[in-house]
Amino acid sequence: QVQLVESGGGSVETGGSLRLSCAVSGNTYNNMGWFRQAPGKEREGVAAIGAGGITYYAGSVKGRFTISQDKAKNTLYLQMNSLRPEDTGTYSCAAGWRLEYDRLRADSYKYWGQGTQVTVSS
Repeated sequence: QVQLVESGGGSVETGGSLRLSCAVSGNTYNNMGWFRQAPGKEREGVAAIGAGGITYYAGSVKGRFTISQDKAKNTLYLQMNSLRPEDTGTYSCAAGWRLEYDRLRADSYKYWGQGTQVTVSS
């Protein structure tokens, strides 16, 4: 059974940093993503990683967030720097990418974690 468990969320001030982790069990995946959802808004893709470590980012986070993967630990990371209030939301990791689908679309993934809350105050 595939399980994804996020950790590392919290509350920070504008300009602060957080590092999110997503521990994967039950299988290994080369193609994974991070998504976030703010209250009253649609879930949006933040970053994704593909085979060979190729990375993809939403325009709003490019240059501030970095996605990475430690395959030995079967863990996905999201380093978030220069955080802004608009980055606030529940962050979830996703796995089981549907081949050739848009990597930053939520319906492109089969498995999801429960999410971790990130709050950025001004």
